[in-house]
Amino acid sequence: MTLTPGDPRLLTPGPLTTSVETKEAMLHDWGSRDQAFIDTNARVRTKLLEIAHASDTHVCVPLQGSGTFVVEASLGTLIPKDGKALILINGAYGHRMAKILTYTGRAFEIMETPEDTPPDTAQLTIKLASDASITHVLVVHCETTSGILNPIEDVANIVKDAGRSLIIDAMSAFGAIMLDSRDIHFDALMASSNKCLEGIPGMGFALIRQSVLETCEGNAHSLALDLYDQWKAMEGNGQWRFTPPIHVIVAFDKAIEQFETEGGVDGRYARYSNNCQILVDGMGKLGFETLLPSELQAPIIVTFKMPADPAFDFQVLYDQVKDRGFVLYPGKLTVAPSFRVGCIGHLGADDMNEALSVMSDVLAELGVRNGASVAAE
Repeated sequence: MTLTPGDPRLLTPGPLTTSVETKEAMLHDWGSRDQAFIDTNARVRTKLLEIAHASDTHVCVPLQGSGTFVVEASLGTLIPKDGKALILINGAYGHRMAKILTYTGRAFEIMETPEDTPPDTAQLTIKLASDASITHVLVVHCETTSGILNPIEDVANIVKDAGRSLIIDAMSAFGAIMLDSRDIHFDALMASSNKCLEGIPGMGFALIRQSVLETCEGNAHSLALDLYDQWKAMEGNGQWRFTPPIHVIVAFDKAIEQFETEGGVDGRYARYSNNCQILVDGMGKLGFETLLPSELQAPIIVTFKMPADPAFDFQVLYDQVKDRGFVLYPGKLTVAPSFRVGCIGHLGADDMNEALSVMSDVLAELGVRNGASVAAE
């Protein structure tokens, strides 16, 4: 790993640790209408489609801003004003899509399961069969509220069989967990530069089925978030409608180059899975328990239950671990007190082992004898 000396290592779900090469790519200036930048932008769009094996069916539409910007843009562009969405929710990001649809005035229903429980696919089948007004189904691939990996292929098959449109929030999984458009039928997925592809924050993108996007003129609730208009303009001259995040895109181009060198999705999945296993095993030796069973755990971020030991104080742990070079992530769960440790970013086995050593030292200094969530009798 090529890390920047003195920078903390981010054990978070993104933004995350980036390589020196990715950072160095930003140390120049480009004209936004210059051919060199236009070529870079086109290359990034092409590569993103290739990752999902979607070049023949989908188009890539990038957008300035965080991942939430492109989620809102996609929902507002793809769901017509008289459409109705069914949102499969088991965490904060499903709820965020519901909030977006409330703002945009789109009709929706939710189908919610607890944060440690996948969507009920049998219930989904029944719901789609009984409610013809539902036009779109929305789902999160990896819900970083808990780190759960949702059964995206099962959901996609049900939605396809029901003749509805599937939109996937793939923010925390794209690039590390295979989502192949030839096997999983989706009309759109959204992700961003600063997750598993290890770029920097500032740009989201949507991979949208072209035949679907061609029907979406006039749907959008916002000029800046109109992905149909963004796509048409970019296809016309290769340029962004409004000032592009140039340095983000150039850094993303360099990050994708490193992604390909590592072996693409398979290579990144292997490294992240190894990071995750080291983390889970190491924390287990300290007594900590994961919220999720291994079959539901994505190698993105791991949720650990809070210890019962009264000597444990997460804020003190967080602060002291940060002082020694690692940044953890607070919990978001309502089902259980928890904290989270990420497995992704430009980090490898040595970094995970060092992080475990640091956490072990801090816990010992705090007087925490066991990380178990239930006090020993």
